[in-house]
Amino acid sequence: MIPTPTIIGELMNNSYGRARNAWKNRDTAGYQHLAELQSNLGASYLTLNTDGTQKLSVTLEDMLAFIPTMLPAIQEVTTKPLSFDNPHLDFHKEAVKHYDFSRCDGRPILNSIAVSRTDVAGMIDIAVQHDMNIIVMASECIRPDGRHGPAQSVEDVVGVSRHFAGLLNQAGIENDRIIVDPGLAPVASDTQGIINLCLDSIRGLREDPMLAGIHISVGLSNFAIGTPAEMRVPLERAFLTLAVEAGMDWALANPEKNTEPMSLEDPLVIRLKEVLAEGRPLDGETQEDAGFRQLDELMTLWMDDE
Repeated sequence: MIPTPTIIGELMNNSYGRARNAWKNRDTAGYQHLAELQSNLGASYLTLNTDGTQKLSVTLEDMLAFIPTMLPAIQEVTTKPLSFDNPHLDFHKEAVKHYDFSRCDGRPILNSIAVSRTDVAGMIDIAVQHDMNIIVMASECIRPDGRHGPAQSVEDVVGVSRHFAGLLNQAGIENDRIIVDPGLAPVASDTQGIINLCLDSIRGLREDPMLAGIHISVGLSNFAIGTPAEMRVPLERAFLTLAVEAGMDWALANPEKNTEPMSLEDPLVIRLKEVLAEGRPLDGETQEDAGFRQLDELMTLWMDDE
């Protein structure tokens, strides 16, 4: 039986309409509803992402101004620790000023550090000072020339995870407080083998002795973007099944829909494995060749479902 992973509820994110409306109206009751809803559905952590989207323009100044009102309101209705999801160091500095750490059941999460960030030391310092867990984005790595770029191999993902684990361990943050996100692409547009790389990387992370005890998570709702609406939740659950089987133990997900893995014998899980197998290059093929074959097989899965 595939176990249910630890869930970081993702509904307080401006990618979702209810959160977007709450943000536009600076509606603390709207945030309270989303926080309470996810807590009651079993989420262990609640993400908070007030950043802009394609549908919404948000400035850092806007976010900083609302933090003193928003955080106490959320903490009135839930003791679940928050995952502060923002690339700006100033956001995290302001958040810890107004977050009551004594009112949450567990360590909150700082999301996230990555090689492309210029303020990694400041992020780590906040996590150390306030006894926070921390998410490492391992989908970006450091190239031999010193520049950063997208991870293209399991070695890239494991290497950057080892790099950050070393920094965090040195700062006093042990592996069981580190959550590594190896990155996930939408299956409907994955011609570069990113989904197979994600699953392979989960296995690679689990096999590395230096990374023993870390947690592994992905943003699950990224997986089914671009697929038929009626298939999105089943596909997300099918991928969740494969990821947990590979060694993933956490997930950023929608507690209303997609947090329960399926059986490994479920027909959709079996078909998804077949789809992803087509994305493995054969001798003489490029990754793009295999990627388009994977998309063809995915289309067959859709037609089989009709």
